[in-house]
Amino acid sequence: MKQYLAFDFGGTYVKYAVIDEEANISLEDKTPTPDHLQDLLDFIQQTVQQVKQKANIHGLAVSCPGTITADGEVQGTSAIPYLHDIALKKVLHEATGMPVAVENDANCAALAELWKGGAVGLQDVLVIVIGTGIGGAIISNGALYRGAHLYGGEFGYAILFADPKSKRIDYWSQMGSTSAIVRKVAEQKGMSTKSLSGENIFAMAKNGDEICQQAIEEFYFVLATGIYNLQHIYDPELILIGGGISARQDFMSSLSTSIQDVQQSMGIGNPHGKVTTCTFLQQANLIGATYHFLQSKS
Repeated sequence: MKQYLAFDFGGTYVKYAVIDEEANISLEDKTPTPDHLQDLLDFIQQTVQQVKQKANIHGLAVSCPGTITADGEVQGTSAIPYLHDIALKKVLHEATGMPVAVENDANCAALAELWKGGAVGLQDVLVIVIGTGIGGAIISNGALYRGAHLYGGEFGYAILFADPKSKRIDYWSQMGSTSAIVRKVAEQKGMSTKSLSGENIFAMAKNGDEICQQAIEEFYFVLATGIYNLQHIYDPELILIGGGISARQDFMSSLSTSIQDVQQSMGIGNPHGKVTTCTFLQQANLIGATYHFLQSKS
């Protein structure tokens, strides 16, 4: 069975693993994301050489933030600025000599679910990935939908607040991501955002910190509001939610309560699409990148 070396480029870590055609994973590891492109390429080259000593890999499957063209170029903005506006697929091929396929990270999460996860056999599914911002992907008619300009699934830019007088606009990533919780608590406590994390805030809330408890409650309500919008816009069979926060044991119960609150506040309909967490957590992008590689070579 053929094996592939998958990479997940993130703002904090670069993860990698060897994955076969049935999504079996081995040799999984990660490293802090390099600060410069050449450092990243050096790491990729070293990893390829090391892995080749242990596995017979047939190509590189890459998950990357940003808008990814069919030719593997990175456009738009992302968590890794030095990757912007470069022909990443070509650069990685020239650096390693290996066949390469590159796909957007949120799209990879959706592809993992479509291949081996919660979206298997379904036609219309939305995937929401919650982290520093909010990413997303659309599965339409059983396939990934990218949109006319490759912006399909960019749910994080959906506007949730607009003041016509001041022209102030707040979008979903600003209001409903984990970084939004951190900013809100840091502001109210007079702290630096660098001294806080989502995990810190949830721990403090559990110990009775009312500021943290309020910030978390507001986070779930804003998240539920965006989900309610998507249910009415697309009416999917299923909405899958990923990202580190979705692994919390109380995540779905808290979110479900907030979704009910939003529905009751609106009082104009109860969307029937199911909302639950993704099957794959930290491995989703690696698995989806591999599936994209297989699709691109078929």
